[in-house]
Amino acid sequence: MALDKILSIGGKPGLFKLLTQTRSGFVGESLLDGKRVTVGMRSNVSVLSEIAIYTLEEEVPLREVFQKIKEKEDGKKTGISHKAEKIELEEYFFEILPNYDEDRVYASDIKKIVQWYNILIDNNISDFVTEEDAEEEPTSVASSEEE
Repeated sequence: MALDKILSIGGKPGLFKLLTQTRSGFVGESLLDGKRVTVGMRSNVSVLSEIAIYTLEEEVPLREVFQKIKEKEDGKKTGISHKAEKIELEEYFFEILPNYDEDRVYASDIKKIVQWYNILIDNNISDFVTEEDAEEEPTSVASSEEE
C-alpha cells in the first residue's frame, strides 16, 4: 500500500488507511486497532505522501526519511521508542537525516515520524520508495548528458 492512502488525523492517535470517500469527508480504518472512523472535511488530515521534512538545503519527502530509517534498521522496527527522551530522539534522527533543520523540526515531529514508521512496519507497509522515484534517477542522468 502506498503512502498516498495513509492518513494522519488531527486529534486521533496513530495512522489510518483511506477506505472510501463520502460526500462529507471519508472513511478511514485505524492501523492500530482496525476500527473504522468517519472524518468530516473540517478535520485536520494529512496524507503521508504529502509531508516533507525541513533540511538546511531543501524539504525531503517523508517517504525518503522512512526509507533511510528502513535501511538503518534493516527493515525492522526502530531501535528507539517514540517515547524516548528528546536528546535521544534528536541524536537518532541526526543519524538518519544529518542535515535536518533543528530550528524547524521539533522533537514532537521526530516522535511522530518514529511512531509512524513503527506502525507502518507492524502493518507490513514498507515499500516507501515509489516506482516513480526509482524511474526519476536514471532520467535525471540522461537529461544531464543532453546539456
